[in-house]
Amino acid sequence: MELKSIKKIGVLTSGGDAPGMNAAIRAAVRAGFYYGLEMYGIYRGYEGMIQNDIKKLDSKNITHVLERGGTFLKSARSDEFRTKEGRKKAYENLKSHGIDALVVIGGDGSLTGAHLFYQEYGIPAVGLPGTIDNDLSGTDSTIGFDTACNTAIEAIDKIRDTATSHDRLFFVEVMGRDAGFIAINAGIGSAAASILIPERKTPVEALVEKLKSRTKARKTSNIVIVAEGGKSGSAQEIADKVKKHLPYYDIKVTILGHLQRGGSPTSFDRLLASKLGVAAVEGLMQGKYDVMAGLINNKLVYTPIVKAVVGDKEVDEEDLRVANILST
Repeated sequence: MELKSIKKIGVLTSGGDAPGMNAAIRAAVRAGFYYGLEMYGIYRGYEGMIQNDIKKLDSKNITHVLERGGTFLKSARSDEFRTKEGRKKAYENLKSHGIDALVVIGGDGSLTGAHLFYQEYGIPAVGLPGTIDNDLSGTDSTIGFDTACNTAIEAIDKIRDTATSHDRLFFVEVMGRDAGFIAINAGIGSAAASILIPERKTPVEALVEKLKSRTKARKTSNIVIVAEGGKSGSAQEIADKVKKHLPYYDIKVTILGHLQRGGSPTSFDRLLASKLGVAAVEGLMQGKYDVMAGLINNKLVYTPIVKAVVGDKEVDEEDLRVANILST
């Protein structure tokens, strides 16, 4: 692999926003300035690359963004980038600005786009794991995951107040279409009665028996955490099934939804994003192309994007065991 002389780097955020993306952008841009590089912001992700919504960044662009949620570069999904014609247009726009390399912040779809772009046009890219779902291999935690868990727990704590006051059973749906990491962490952190995740199918009968046992133990409230898109169904679907078995329960359903994506990033996410932002720029300068930067056991690692996005990161069985013990 030929080591390219990189002078101009484009930074973009793509896919779903995640708290800490601004911190990652800031870190990458500051690192670029430190090494004497020109840094460009690509607004609205790959769609902005196709539409040539690309602007040179200076220190003013990254002032007071560390503490902000969302992404000041904006984000969007791009169907056109999925086509060869769209990617050709994007490449021509990058070349018109003289951009040599990319820092791509996003989830599996965003990083897959960076990999494909590198394969077709040889544009070096380092991906950063920016997603609240924590479903990328090659890092212990993704940017935004810790904040999303904290947001979910804070909301569940408030729900518990009314659940306890009225002896209600609440089903709380959290994000995680294909991954149960938020559900498990939020469930343990909020003393949930049960946690339903996409990776496991929990029979309604088993859940009903667990709730009955908690009633006998005189538990004053019951909260069941449900990851969206799970094999057992949505929170509303499961609540309806449980109601048939336990008609005497006052059952309520709350869907936290996009609330989990917003808000100021936690100190952990700010630190993670900052470390990885610097690592992205330094990785490009060292010839580490087509990889994702991550932290494993607090050590920086670069994982090939193709492995990071298809690694099928699995939930921790020990976390599931602990959750089961604590919910009895």
